[in-house]
Amino acid sequence: MPLFMYVPLALYFLYQSVFVYSLSIFYIIPLIALGIVVWTFTEYNMHRFVFHWTPPGKYGPQINFLFHGVHHDYPRDSKRLVMVPAISLPLCVIFYFGFRFILGEAYVTSFFAGFLIGYLFYDMTHYALHHANFKSKFWLELKQHHMIHHYSDHDNGFGVSSTFWDHVYRTTFKKKSSGPVVVEEVKEELVEEHLS
Repeated sequence: MPLFMYVPLALYFLYQSVFVYSLSIFYIIPLIALGIVVWTFTEYNMHRFVFHWTPPGKYGPQINFLFHGVHHDYPRDSKRLVMVPAISLPLCVIFYFGFRFILGEAYVTSFFAGFLIGYLFYDMTHYALHHANFKSKFWLELKQHHMIHHYSDHDNGFGVSSTFWDHVYRTTFKKKSSGPVVVEEVKEELVEEHLS
């Protein structure tokens, strides 16, 4: 669903960059790259400070559970791995107008295309981390990072598509001399995927 919704939107913003605002490639590429970087920062902070925040009050725990807690309780449920449109669309509109206010209506087109590309990479990566069998060291390490967050230490490891901001914020996992702390079921899952 996110691909059907946001790929056309990203293409529309790229079209605007080139054919409506006549931006040079020397503006378009850096603005796309900046949008992707800003997405990674947004992804980390939303996961850490919004999705892992429990609002105060009687219904706070239920709200937290509906937004993100259910994913932690049922991490292999394929229907709870990407953000639902009822949440992602309003956030998309809010982010767009916020960035437009900062960058202006011409430059926001390329920037927001990059931001959406970053979001789509995050959503597809998150889905794959829970369901795909990886062979490459990069993807296996990223999967291990996310599985430790789920099964062993949900107070650290908030980056999903990148571990960069976990290093910046010092929310990487505590390490033993033999490497990161991993629960047995995650070890078994990673071994099975590596062997298959």
